[in-house]
Amino acid sequence: MKELLRSTDPTILAFATALLEGEDIDCFQMDVNMSILEGGIGIFPRRLMVRADDLIRAERVMRDNEIPLGR
Repeated sequence: MKELLRSTDPTILAFATALLEGEDIDCFQMDVNMSILEGGIGIFPRRLMVRADDLIRAERVMRDNEIPLGR
């Protein structure tokens, strides 16, 4: 798995996930449970991971939809 996107904004992560699923690119959100440690204030970024084989396609989808990769 490779990191595609890092963000503290859950709406960006949800939108990016929907776009990737629409392109049949599997993705996985990491660090989702960090909100337990931070108290839900959104200071720790979540990471959106994709398979290494899909990284270039996934980056293109993000660029086409003007989603900053935040890395």
